[in-house]
Amino acid sequence: MRRSSTFARQVLLVRVGRRDGDLHPTDLAPTEHRYADRQRRRYGLDRLSRPTLGVDPTLRLDRADVEAVMPVSPAMPPMTQTDEAHSIPLLPGERTMARRMKFGLVNACTLASLMLGMLAIFLAMQGEVRIAALCLIACVGFDGLDGALARRLGVASPFGAQMDSLADMCSFGLAAPVVVYASLAGSVSTAAAAVACALVAACAAIRLARFNVSPKDGRFFCGVPTTMAAAVLAVTVAIGLPVPGAVLVAGVALLAFAMVSSFPYAKLARLVKLPPWLWLAPVIGALVDIRLTFALIVVGYLVSGPVLWLRQRRTA
Repeated sequence: MRRSSTFARQVLLVRVGRRDGDLHPTDLAPTEHRYADRQRRRYGLDRLSRPTLGVDPTLRLDRADVEAVMPVSPAMPPMTQTDEAHSIPLLPGERTMARRMKFGLVNACTLASLMLGMLAIFLAMQGEVRIAALCLIACVGFDGLDGALARRLGVASPFGAQMDSLADMCSFGLAAPVVVYASLAGSVSTAAAAVACALVAACAAIRLARFNVSPKDGRFFCGVPTTMAAAVLAVTVAIGLPVPGAVLVAGVALLAFAMVSSFPYAKLARLVKLPPWLWLAPVIGALVDIRLTFALIVVGYLVSGPVLWLRQRRTA
């Protein structure tokens, strides 16, 4: 058979056979082997195995160099042997039964936050916005618990960090806007509520992605954290702030932009270290009017970011 014959003609000859009944072993060879031999002859791989006399050794082509540029048929799998993929352990370090149980406990808290976020969406669809807001508050509690347990038990891992980020997006980036949208139904236009809640979801995704790839600062957050923004929205729905719907929509949009801003916001650990007498005023205010006190605390925290930013620029 000539070298220029097509692959279909070769298959036809193998299937029908020659008229004289004499079949050569090469006709019955598997297709991939014959295709490999044809490539080896075409690109001179057989000549590489033979010694070449009178040729500068530095000009000789290596077999690996030729095989690297050889075309591979799309109908045939590559004939190079690949190493077996090694799975990366989810829990780095010693993998004892005790550490696995601790690792499972931490991830159970993360999954609990995710499931409570789903429950909040279902309740909001049923019109139970107050109960849905309480579920979001519970999500905030579990979100803080899993990180604290991971650090205390010594089972922090990249898998846990990614799991926590995905759960935060589902609970705080999706469930919280849905609950807010359900609470605004009837008080504002549907388009305005939808745009404000969509901004929360988009800014939450940007905030979480930026947090995953940015260097961590032990003192301040870069922008309002997604967890804190969801907590503010959940408490606002749960206590029912007596403000007009347009003001609520503007506040939701402002909170969304605050998440992706570059203003530094103090972490909770720094707020806890404040003098005790500073906590006395919010406690007394909560006993008098919890709604007004909550609104003042939220406004004060949002304003603290630009104030700290201006202070850092002056001192720089």
